[in-house]
This record gives sequence, C-alpha cells and structure tokens, in this order.
Amino acid sequence: MVTVGNATALGFLVVAGYLAAALLVTWRLWADPASRTVAGNPDDADLFAWYMRYAATAVAHGHLPALATSALNAPQGINLMWNSSLLLPCIVLAPVTLLAGPQVSLTILTTAGFAGSAAAMFWVLRRWRISVCAAALAGAVYGFSPAILQSAIGHYNLQLAILPPLIIDAFLRLVIGGAPAVDGLAPPYPTGLRVRPGRRPSSVPPPVRYGIWLGLLVAAQLFVSEELALTTALAGLLLAAGLAVSFPRAAARRIWTALAGLAVAACVTVALAGWALWIQFFGPLTQSGSPFLHDFYVNDLTGFVTPSAYLLFHTTASAAAAAKYQGQAPEYLGYLGWPLIIVLALAVLVFWRRPVIRALAFTAAVLGCLSLGGHPLAGGTTNSSVTLPWHWVEGLPLAGSVLPDRLSILTDGLVAVLLALALDLARARLRSGWTAAVSAVAILACLPLLPRPLAAATAPPLPAGWRAAFAALHLPRGARVLVVPVPEVHLTGPMRWAADTRRQYSVIGGYFIGPAWNGLAYVDGNGLTATSGYLDQLWVYGLRPGSLAAAVAASTGSQPPTTAPAPAEVRADLKAWRPAAVVAVTSSSSALGQYLIRLFGSPAVRAGRVLAWRLR
Repeated sequence: MVTVGNATALGFLVVAGYLAAALLVTWRLWADPASRTVAGNPDDADLFAWYMRYAATAVAHGHLPALATSALNAPQGINLMWNSSLLLPCIVLAPVTLLAGPQVSLTILTTAGFAGSAAAMFWVLRRWRISVCAAALAGAVYGFSPAILQSAIGHYNLQLAILPPLIIDAFLRLVIGGAPAVDGLAPPYPTGLRVRPGRRPSSVPPPVRYGIWLGLLVAAQLFVSEELALTTALAGLLLAAGLAVSFPRAAARRIWTALAGLAVAACVTVALAGWALWIQFFGPLTQSGSPFLHDFYVNDLTGFVTPSAYLLFHTTASAAAAAKYQGQAPEYLGYLGWPLIIVLALAVLVFWRRPVIRALAFTAAVLGCLSLGGHPLAGGTTNSSVTLPWHWVEGLPLAGSVLPDRLSILTDGLVAVLLALALDLARARLRSGWTAAVSAVAILACLPLLPRPLAAATAPPLPAGWRAAFAALHLPRGARVLVVPVPEVHLTGPMRWAADTRRQYSVIGGYFIGPAWNGLAYVDGNGLTATSGYLDQLWVYGLRPGSLAAAVAASTGSQPPTTAPAPAEVRADLKAWRPAAVVAVTSSSSALGQYLIRLFGSPAVRAGRVLAWRLR
C-alpha cells in the first residue's frame, strides 16, 4: 500500500527523473551554455536571443519592456504582441541574461521546457488520482513528446508547454466540478471539489477560487505564447463538450456555477493582460491576416508514423523521409508511432463505455484532424480535391494565425492522459499477475518516442573589433544604428550581435512579423528597401568562399549584387532611417567597404573587421 508520504517521495523522485532526462537531452548545450544553441534553426534562435536582451535591458532600467518599440525595425518599430516575444520568461530570466548572456537563458528555458512540461502533466494527473506509475509515464510522454522535442529547434515559445495541462485542469474543475472521473479510479461525475484530509476548508467559494487560478494561468500563457493559449482553449472546450454530452443533466446543473467561475477568470485575465491585448489590437502597428501560406505548416499523414532523426529509434530511410517535410524540422510535430497508435486504439475500444475515455479520444481525434490543415498532405503531396474542417476554421477571427501542425502539442498531451487512464483501468480490471505485463506493453509502446540528445551549433560570435567600435562611437542609449549586413529573416546574425552587446541601440531592419503598407501581416513587414537589399548583396558576396558565414548566407537565396540603387533612393532611405551611426562588418578594400566610403566618407572607426561612421 502506498501511503501519502511515500507517494510524495515518489513524486519528487519522478520530477527529479524528468530533470535528469531534460539535462541528458540538452547536454550538448550545457557543454558551453553561453555560446551553444540548438542546431537547425539559427534564425529563430537569434531572434529569441534578441528578445531576451531587450527584456533584460528594460528590467535593468527598472521598468517592463515596452510592447510597441522601435528597438527593432527602427524607425517604424514592431508590436511585440504580434510576435513570439516570450515576454514572461524573458522577464523572469532577466537576471540570468544580465549576468551570463541571453544564450544561457535560452538553454535554461529549453531544459525547463522538457522537465517542466512533464512535471506539470504528472502533477495534474496525480490530482486526478491517477497512479504514480501511470502519471509518471504520461508526464514523460507529454514533456518529451516529438512535438515538444521538435519545437525545441528554435521555437522556445512552443517548447515551454508547462501551462496547458494546468489550464485545462483548472478549466475542467470549473465546468465539471472536479477532475474527469473514471469509475473505479475517481468519484463519479460530477466529482465536486473535495478538501484533502487534514486541510481546512477554504472560505472562498470554489468557482471564485478556481476562476482566479484559471485567470492567472491564462494571462501567464498569453505572455508565453498566444498561439498555444488559443489551442489550449480549443482543446479544453472540446474535452468539456465531450464530457457534457455524456452527462447532459449534470452539465446543465453546473452551467451557472461554471459561467460564474469563467467570468471571474475572464476578469482576472483582463486585469493582468488586458492592457497588452489592447495594444495588440488597437495600438500602433496592428495587423490582419497571417504571414504564412495556407496548407503549408500542416501535419503530413505519413508523419504520424515516420520517425525523424531526432528520435532514438529511426532508420536512415525514415530520417530522410522526415527531412523532406515541407515545413522543416521545427514543424515536424505529428509523430506518434505505430505501437502507441495501436495500443491507444485497442484501449479506446476496450474502455469505450467510459465517458472520459470517449471524451479524450474524441478531442484527440478532432485535434489530429484539424492538424492536417484544409487539405490533406500525404508523402509531401497535397490532395486539393479533399477538403478538411480546418479549411473553414482558418477563416475565423484569430484562427488564421494558428499553424495547424502545432495542435500536435495538445494532441500529445491528450494521448498521454488517455494512456495513463487506460493503464490504470487495465491494471484495475486484470488480476495482479497481469499488471506488470500491462505496464510493460504501455512502456514498450512509448519507446519509439525516446528522443536523442539535441544537436548543438555555435551561435554567431561578435565580429572582431565589434565592442571596440561601439565604445569609440560613444552612442547614447537607444541610438539608431544601421548595421551592415542589414538584418532580415535570413540574415539574423546582426540581431545576435545586438543581443550579445551590452550597449542598447535601436536596430534598423530586423526579423519580425509586422504590417506592410496594406495592413496585412508579413514576415519583415514591407521587407528590405533598395538600399538595404543592395548592402546585403554586397556583404554576402564579399564573404570568404568556404567560410561558415558564406555557407549560411548563400543558403538565404541572396542574389549577386545588382546595379547600385539610384542616389535619390539611397538619400530617401537614409532620410527615413536617420541613423546615428553606420557599423559595417567588412574591410575598407571590399566592394562593400568602398561603396560605404563613397557614401559616408572615411570611417571614423576601424577596429578588427568593423568599419564605423558617426553621422549627424
């Protein structure tokens, strides 16, 4: 018999195991946390490093980061709420960023994403009175799932999936009065909110208490990832609807209590995040539409059973097939594997009479279907003749900003819960001699999900002479600087350099999502101007052939230098930018250096590989 004390000790042991596993998956990053980043998505890694530095600088000066700022894409600026700015984690980790640099913060965040997501799922399932073993397995399935593993390739806002299980738990306690009930495992629906032995009843009514808790969680998630907040809400609504269909009378009796609690949650969310949402939808730089193509970032049907090279158990053929996915590795999120799919299908058939099993299976199936997008993709080929439900969903307000394949994060959470419930039900039904066999089958079904340690790459170091050049320029804080190469979606190195520079300055250009001239959302907004595009072309084709920087730059699809823009165009761009300084990573003898000297005269600073001009 497991006592409360033993269960608590086992719980701490399980969480410690999650942390150890997270360190094992990220050990290549921890070999040099200040300079090592996850390989495979340098553009997003540089972007999040910039966000880390931006928030830390604000905190260092005693205020929260501004949500509309010209620190990037000066002088127009960006609206951070329309971007994956990871505000809450960036603020929490600001002391680490200030002391050790932004990449250390990102490494901590990646490790916390794995261990924290697993621990959150484990904690929720223990609240639902799932056994320690089943809850531990489900936590590992969710926290180290392929969806979260692949999101770790630069998508820090999605990989930090700690709050979704907590949000759905709080939501269900409001709408059904407790945890989802399974006969023999928990009190029948509706469970009611019970006080654990030895704990004095609270004077705060349950709808208010859980409404406050839900509001806090939702507000926090909005400042981690609005997209994940929206998909979590969708998963919670579908799960609650599935339970309500099985218990219509009980659901009807709780409707006013649930509405009261949800109203409290809405008030708390608005109180904490309303100002940010107002700036997003009614402030400067508002936008409409999605910058991404429809039916591009969707799950491939074959992706559910084709393991990538990021998983321990894969073949050369499966890794090659996964690498061909059109959305690339950070979006290859759908894999579950045949063993787990078969075990779950059998469990649903055997325990179909259990309402919570039906509700979980229904929700997972709906999210899985929606993750396929508007038209199914199979083996890299889109079947346009078949129309799926997402085709109509993506036209709804805000839904268009959700990438369908990312619903896999919530699907994996539902799969983990379904596995835990089915495991406990099977062990309760069978004789004691068979429980070990049932547990072994569940573990074996999950083995294909085992991750490999993440591959690491070296973040772009500061160019030689960078710090000396900025020190010699004596720029005031926040001064507008034209860095060459001018940063854009595929040339993000200058944003990394800005993140690693302790002197804050406003970056002209950048990688961001913003409105173009027509108000529609695009990556990099209006894009490069004639002048910035020509400067980048000169820089890319002036790199030493065979160098790492040249290989990265060549992969961006940059074209050879064309005819220089007309002097009138250059003057117009410079007048719009009004830079306080120009800092170029080049030499005086290069084509880029010669062009800049013709524009601005002899450089005021020559340091290492950096030329710099102080402008009036």
